[in-house]
Amino acid sequence: MNARTVRCLLLMLAAIVAAPVASAPALKAGVFDPPRDAPRFSLQSSGGGKVDLRSYRGKVVILGFGFTWCTDVCPVTLATLAQARRKLGAAADDAQVVYVTVDPERDDPARMKEYLHAFDPTFIGGTGGAAELAAVRKDYGIVAEKHVKGSSYSVSHSSYTYLIDRRGRLRALMPYGRGADDYVHDLRILLAE
Repeated sequence: MNARTVRCLLLMLAAIVAAPVASAPALKAGVFDPPRDAPRFSLQSSGGGKVDLRSYRGKVVILGFGFTWCTDVCPVTLATLAQARRKLGAAADDAQVVYVTVDPERDDPARMKEYLHAFDPTFIGGTGGAAELAAVRKDYGIVAEKHVKGSSYSVSHSSYTYLIDRRGRLRALMPYGRGADDYVHDLRILLAE
């Protein structure tokens, strides 16, 4: 190669290196940077047996916390997630909603299955003993507080959802009130990885 050819190659290489790199599409949810492994847990499943995040490797998991007697936040969140799954079409087969109760006194596996099935029959609930669930909430930074009202009670709780990638890493935190289209946007990005 002569000097002129070498100079041309070096100029082309410099232009390639200096060219703007197409960045990956941004998630609409708050991003964990860097991603970290999702804390593990194994709870009683509303589908029978155990719900364990490791069993969903290869799928994107949408992890939420709530309870079946909730009248405000939980039904909205679950309806939004069901709508997002419908909008994903066939790609929804690679996304799994896991909903962990904050009310172990009332939310046994059968109750959770019935409740979640009303939104989407693929949704899986997780329940267990009070101490076991408290440990899971602590690992995920979920706050839940019981409020007694006469002979009944309600539970106020954190209302965001986690997006966990196919490798089991926490990738994003979706705040309450975001629409199905925001979930679809982020899930498509994570499913394409």
